[in-house]
Amino acid sequence: MSIHSLSVVHPNAKIGAGVTVGPFSTIEEDVEIGEGTDIGPNVTIYGGARIGKNVRIFPGAVVAAIPQDLKFRGEYSTAEIGDGTTIREFVTVNRGTAAAGTTRIGKNCLLMAYAHVAHDCILGDNIVIANNVNLAGHVTLEDYVIIEGQVGVQQFVRIGRHSFIAGGSLVRKSVPPYIRAAREPLSYIGVNRIGLQRRGFTITQINAIHEIYRILFVKGLNITNAVTEIEASVPVSEERDEVIAFINATEKTGIIRSFQALDDGN
Repeated sequence: MSIHSLSVVHPNAKIGAGVTVGPFSTIEEDVEIGEGTDIGPNVTIYGGARIGKNVRIFPGAVVAAIPQDLKFRGEYSTAEIGDGTTIREFVTVNRGTAAAGTTRIGKNCLLMAYAHVAHDCILGDNIVIANNVNLAGHVTLEDYVIIEGQVGVQQFVRIGRHSFIAGGSLVRKSVPPYIRAAREPLSYIGVNRIGLQRRGFTITQINAIHEIYRILFVKGLNITNAVTEIEASVPVSEERDEVIAFINATEKTGIIRSFQALDDGN
């Protein structure tokens, strides 16, 4: 463990073996940091932070600050960061509220500079969030989501596994798994074929996913009829059942629906 003499670390903070802390950083009481983690200079880690092993936190980042939520009444909550995650410059991660009790970022994620993760967000593993992305409260990102820069995500939105959000988008409704979304208003622009291939999905699997979204977004059916046709015409698979379950789970908040959905041949 190596803590710079110009940093302030509370004696009750639990600091694992091999942790390094750069100058002018502050680590409060009720903080846990796993072994091998690197805390850069000018980092602030407030009480309630639970940081895993081999995490990298760059200058100016703030972890576990109290929520920017007027309903917050000082209740105890935490902010969790999984093993192997990288938090770049000036990222802010707020604690949870009484609603969920925690804000959680999974393993092996990359949050680029100036990103903001608000209270009660739940992020899965292997997520990439580019510069200046802002997640409002209660947002859920599932595994392998990629969000390009300058994106705003509205509260209570859910983004499914392996989806890709293009830069500059405003995400006001939930985004199902396996797709690419862009434009204003946010629209389906195709299956995330390249991302799926990189992660080992077969051509057969990708083509089946493409057929699911052709029915859902391109044929002009309402959601209920589209789901009925998907269940009747697309063979049972993990991907098919996941998409249907996602739609059912987000029925109240709704999913993106394009005015000009494109069947781009992917």
